[in-house]
Amino acid sequence: MLENKEDEWQRLEEARERFIHELSKNIYLYGISESVGRLYGTVLFAESPMTLDQMSQELKMSKTSMSTGIRALLEANMVERVWQKGVRKDLYETENDWYKSFSTVFVKRWRTSVDNNLKAVNKLRSTLEELSGTEDETLQKTIETDTAKLDHAQRYYEWLQEVIALFESEEIFKIIPKK
Repeated sequence: MLENKEDEWQRLEEARERFIHELSKNIYLYGISESVGRLYGTVLFAESPMTLDQMSQELKMSKTSMSTGIRALLEANMVERVWQKGVRKDLYETENDWYKSFSTVFVKRWRTSVDNNLKAVNKLRSTLEELSGTEDETLQKTIETDTAKLDHAQRYYEWLQEVIALFESEEIFKIIPKK
């Protein structure tokens, strides 16, 4: 038996809601809150670009919350500001290139972590160098063990820098093509 149009639209909305719910639960991987994930889902399924007022009305949240959320999504390259003739307010739609969004977030988060970890490696290495030459044999062996561990850590972080560079240059897509 065929459903009436209203039931079909209801089923579509429920299916979209389930998708948005799952998306928003897992969007923390991008450093984005669940509520901003719901905003992203709303903009994703909008029939046309949306204003902050429309988002606020749709999600029943304040315009200030929408502005903060959109800013986070803009920084992650997940939405973009668009222009439409005759519309004076800012309009937003989702970025179609999800690979670009992932790359932006990946690079930003990993670059900061790798840089901080390499600074820590260098600080510890400096301290170990200052302590080397100690007459305490046990301490000297510990310094040598720690130096070997730092060498391993440094090689790992340098490898991560190469991975990050693959994303920044988009060379990663030659290795693993976009689908």
